[in-house]
Order: sequence, then structure tokens, then C-alpha cells
Amino acid sequence: MKTSARLENFPIMMFAIVMGMSGLSIAYQKASQLFHFTHVVPNVLAALTSVVFIAIAVTYLAKFLKYPQQVKEEFNHPVRINFFAAISISLLLLSVMYHPINHQIFVGLWWAGMFLQAYLTLYTISFWINRNLEINFSNPAWFIPIVGNVLVPVAGVEIANRDFLMYFFSVGVFFWIILLTIILNRIIFHHVLAQKFMPTLFIFIAPPAVGMISYVKLTGEFDLFASFLYNIGLFFTLLLLFMYKNFIKLEFFISWWAFTFPLTAMTIASILAYHKTQSAFCYYAAMGLLVLATCVVAFVAYKTLYHMKKKEICVIE
Repeated sequence: MKTSARLENFPIMMFAIVMGMSGLSIAYQKASQLFHFTHVVPNVLAALTSVVFIAIAVTYLAKFLKYPQQVKEEFNHPVRINFFAAISISLLLLSVMYHPINHQIFVGLWWAGMFLQAYLTLYTISFWINRNLEINFSNPAWFIPIVGNVLVPVAGVEIANRDFLMYFFSVGVFFWIILLTIILNRIIFHHVLAQKFMPTLFIFIAPPAVGMISYVKLTGEFDLFASFLYNIGLFFTLLLLFMYKNFIKLEFFISWWAFTFPLTAMTIASILAYHKTQSAFCYYAAMGLLVLATCVVAFVAYKTLYHMKKKEICVIE
């Protein structure tokens, strides 16, 4: 396939790669601080994640400049529109990742991610309201624009006013509860998800895991509500691991990266829970999830490179 054709079909979902890699980088940063792991691994991951983000951002910008109509169609697509929030989430995650590395980059990325997230939340929810969407269009990817809101306070506590950050936290938690009901209804009572969207089931883990991290950052406490959020995230993690047979025979799609960020978010939540409680359970959960997330990210990255080499990515669907 010609390079121009591949650029035209370069999907917005590619930013999910940055989400998974930055999440793993942050998990190793936290592990190195709390468990005295080597700093080499998080530093290498941070550098690699930065290169991948720049490569994907430049490529998508080139698509926008050369094929603006294709980008517009994605932005008005009932499913793909949700993945545009992966850009703002990537910026926010990179901000957290750069916090111990460079203060100016940390602050700049947070402001950019916060403003973009605020806009995309309003646009996406107004899109849902104004379009006559069918129930089958709903899937766990709808959580992506919502997760970005609860992610804003994670790094923002050192930059912005707490009341300002509570706006994002409140919007994120409110719509998480609403969408959880809608999407569970769609999955249980309607047609099963298409094979390519099966990995997005892992996104169920992200809102409570990120919400718990955000709540603890805002309050400084690991109280009953923080424990509630953590255990809901843990339940969805165990549920999806219990359902492993649903995933082991899936054909590869770029949506496989939906496996990665939720697992890294739950890993970071477990590390934070251990830091606050010194619970042996949280320690072993953090270690087990760190190993699992590392293996999953490495495997999905290998499969992505393998299929890129075969030119099976960035093709017409």
C-alpha cells in the first residue's frame, strides 16, 4: 500500500499507544520511588514514550493537513469521536510522567491537556445529545472522554486551585456512573461487542482506578470513598481476568492497546494504596499488576510492530 494511502487511514486510536506506554512509565516511576527499583527502566520508558508521542502526533498532524476531510469524518463518527480524548489524556499522562523530570514541560503539558480535555468533554457530550445514536454505537470507549476529567487533578494539585480541579473530578465521576449503567445495559441486553471492540472492555477498570488516584491527590487521604473506588477497580480487573477466554483468540486490532492503560492505571492505584495503607494485600497487588502490565504492554507493542511490518495497520476498514 502506498505511503499516502496509509497516512490517509492513520487512525486516531493510535494515541492509545501513548496512553499505555506513559501509564507504564509512571507505574515504574512510582515503583522506583517507593520500592527502590532502578531508575533506569522508568527513564528509558519515558524517553521511548516521548518519541512515540511525537511520532504519532506529527503523523496525525500531517494527516490533518493533507486529508482534513478524513479527520473531520473521524471527528463526526459515533465511535471514533471518543478516541480524540486520547490526545488530551496522553498530554495529561505525559505531564505526570515529566513531573520528576522537567518542571516546565510538566506544567506546559498539563495546561494543554486540561484545556483540550475541557473542550472535548463538552463537544463529545453535546455530540451524544444532538445525534440520534443507536444503543449499538455505545461501547466502553465512551469512557475515554470521561476518564480524562478525573485525570486532570492528578497532576493539577500542584498547579491549579482545588475548587477548579473539583469541577473536573465531579464531572468525571458523575458521567462515569451514568455511562456505566448505559454500557452495561448495552453489553448485557443487546448484541455482543464486535471482536475489534472486545479489548475496550478493559476500559471499565480505568474510571474507578484513576478516580481513586485523583481523589487521594485532592484530599490527601485514603478514606472509605477512596477504598470504595479502589475496590471497584479491583473487581473489574478480576472480572476481566476471569473472562480471559474472551480475549486469547482475538484477531489483532490497534484496539488491543485498550488492554494497556487500564492495567497500568490499576497498578499505579495499587502502589498509591500501599503507600497510604502499608497493606500487604496492596503490596502484592501492586507487584502482580506491575508484572502483568509490563507483559501486556510488551506483547501488544510486539504485535503492533509485527503487523506494521506486514502493512496491516492504517488500512481501510
